[in-house]
Amino acid sequence: MRTTYMAKANEVERKWYVVDASGQTLGRLASEVASIIRGKHKPQFTPHVDTGDFVVVINADKVVLTGKKLQNKKYYRHSLYAGGLKVTVAQDMLKNNPERMIELAVHGMLPKTRLGQTLKTKLKVYAGSEHPHSAQQPEVWTLRG
Repeated sequence: MRTTYMAKANEVERKWYVVDASGQTLGRLASEVASIIRGKHKPQFTPHVDTGDFVVVINADKVVLTGKKLQNKKYYRHSLYAGGLKVTVAQDMLKNNPERMIELAVHGMLPKTRLGQTLKTKLKVYAGSEHPHSAQQPEVWTLRG
């Protein structure tokens, strides 16, 4: 009789990876980072267990959007008061808050469950090339393509 291996949360070994976002397309970067955070690159991946690794994204201000997305892509948020809709164009978001742009893209690719909420804490994004996670000895992750 064969049984499917299910990883236990306390058996998982977690690593730290550094991903350089300079010159990378936003969506392609986000999908690969979400896959690492979810743990899909590991052979012991289990859908309902946090088997993923930590990801530090640097140079978030140098991410690329294709086509006319810089002018046309909009980010919406609402204050929950009447007339409280705030709209930000991608160009302004990239200039003022590039970390949030990558966070929103990656968070949209994670599960919308309690597991997804804990996975969101494994993403660290920085606009420049410096990050405070050198004590974790992160490995460099080269993106496909």
